[in-house]
Parts: sequence; structure tokens; C-alpha cells
Amino acid sequence: MNDRHKTREIHIRGVGVGGDNPVRVQSMCNTDTRDVNATLAQIARLAEAGCEIVRLAVPDDIAANALTAIRSNTDVPLVADIHFDHRLAIMAAEAGVDALRINPGNIGGPDKVDAVVDIARDKGLPIRIGVNSGSVEKHLLEQFGGPTPEAMVESALAHVALLEKRGFEDIKISLKSSSVLNTIAAYRLLARRVDYPLHIGVTEAGTLVRGAIKSSVGLGILLWEGLGDTLRVSLTHDPVDEIGVAWEILRALGLRERGPEIVSCPTCGRTEIDLIGLTAQVEERLRGVNDVFTCAVMGCVVNGPGEAREADIGIAGGRGLGIIFRKGEVIRKVRGEENLLPEFMKELESFLQERRGN
Repeated sequence: MNDRHKTREIHIRGVGVGGDNPVRVQSMCNTDTRDVNATLAQIARLAEAGCEIVRLAVPDDIAANALTAIRSNTDVPLVADIHFDHRLAIMAAEAGVDALRINPGNIGGPDKVDAVVDIARDKGLPIRIGVNSGSVEKHLLEQFGGPTPEAMVESALAHVALLEKRGFEDIKISLKSSSVLNTIAAYRLLARRVDYPLHIGVTEAGTLVRGAIKSSVGLGILLWEGLGDTLRVSLTHDPVDEIGVAWEILRALGLRERGPEIVSCPTCGRTEIDLIGLTAQVEERLRGVNDVFTCAVMGCVVNGPGEAREADIGIAGGRGLGIIFRKGEVIRKVRGEENLLPEFMKELESFLQERRGN
């Protein structure tokens, strides 16, 4: 893995981004921001899953006004997502959000940029400039022959220049395309030009499986090259699932860990239990556990403990008999497939209590 690209440090409600801080996990609510209760409920679910920064769409005055109540009922760092209307950015800042996502070049002229910069500076709010391949300005599309990585970078730098001209440098930048290769190329180019923190993601990545694959490939390559200070896995799915994928990407690269790693065999002709169902149930039971350890769910009592000998705790099932093991050593036998999950959960609870010193 390459050394981390050194960027400036900014803070979003006390959460450090860039500099020597870890890569932060971010997502965006898909609720109607005007529905305060639904939005707060989703923010809570995201935070429980490990989301560190939440972005909220602010399409109109009603949504902007709802931010006051949302802010009053959660401590999670909030970013207001604004398009074109500088008034909404000012309203969001006054409502107490912790950062703004707005492109200063498309909000209506110098006086409006002045107004947004003034309140961001006064409130101590970073501004995230976000360029998508679909939002590149027409003259750049003509100059570069389409929404190329070069066009995306030039678009972002033009927005950055408007802030720098006003002495504002509390900035984070994102460049997103639905093309994995264009996304990677754009961030590589940008990293050579600026030292601002980078928010990375593959936009419009798709449904759960397709989106997770595209995001894992794109973000995995960027992170391996040392690029990225915050990330979002964009899925056409429940945003909470974005968080799980994000943490698994970070875990796979050895960058951060949260919760248990579950390893399981892919099933084969020797499998004599409902391994797929058992693994899904174990994963669900462990969803709210933040302790870092490795849990194995294997489908063969003959090879399972050996194949997963490095697991802290595991279970392997066969016809009428299952075994529970730690670090490859069998500690219990369980008879009856229906008893595998409840007995394993008992052992798992004892294991966690021991680790926690209870």
C-alpha cells in the first residue's frame, strides 16, 4: 500500500478529516428531510451501523427549516446538501449543520458566493465541493470532449478558486463518476494539484451487489494508493447497508476495523446443513456488536476447524452434529441442527464477556 496522500485537516463537528485522521465513513439519508422523525430515525440507524458523517438533502425552505429540529435531536455530524440556491446554504448554516456541500460556481454570482463564504467562516463550517460527471460545465465538456477525468478536475478547481479568492480554505473535494476507471483517474489527477481532503466514491454505482462491487474496486484501488479521507459507498438500497460495505472495504485493506469479521465457506457437496441460512442468522445476531474479532461459520465438521483455525471462535456443522471451536480447538459438540445457533450464541456471549473482562 502506498503512503497516505498528505492532506490538510478539517473538522466536522469535532470529527477530524484529513491530516493524520483515519478514513471516515459517510453516507446520506434517503428520507425526506422535511420529515423530521423519519430522518432522525435513519440518522440513528446509520450512526449505530458506524456512520460518522451524515449528509442531508436540502431541496427547499421547508427542508432547511426542518434542520433546526434535526440538529437539536442528534449529535451526529450533519452536512447540508445544497444545489444552486445560496439562500438554502445560509438557512442550513443558521440551523446548526456542521458542513455545507455546495458548488460556489453555480449559486448565482459573486455576491451570493460572498454571503455563503461569510456565514461558513463565521460558523466554522467546511465546504465540500462536489463534482459529478453529470454536472461538468458545458464549456469544459466542449474543451475536453465530454465528462472526462480532466474536465471533472478543472471543474472542481474552478469552484475551489472562488473560495480561495475569498481567503476560504476549509474545503473538502469530491469527484465522482459512475465509471470506476474515470473516478480513479480523476482523483489521481486532483491529488497532484491540491492538498485538500478528498471525499471518494463511485456515484450511481447501482444495486446492492453491483454497487458494492463497483465501489469496492474503485475505492479499494484509491485507498491502496493512499487517496481518500472520507468515503461513501453509494447504493440503490438502504443507506445503512452502505456503511457495512464501507467498513468491510476498510477492513480488507487493513485501514480500520469495526465489529466482527465473519468468515464462512462457500458450501460444497460435503455440506450437510443449511449453512447459508445459519451464516445469515449469525451475521444478523452480530450486527450490533462492535467488538473486533473473527467468527467462523463452516459447513464441514471434518475440515471446518482446520480451515478456520485462525478464527477466534467458530462453529462447524454436519449431519446431526456440530462443533464449536476456538482457534481451531474444539470446545463443545452440539447434537441436532436446530440447536447449532442457540448453543453457539451462548458460547459467543461467554467469549465476549471474557474479552471484555466481565
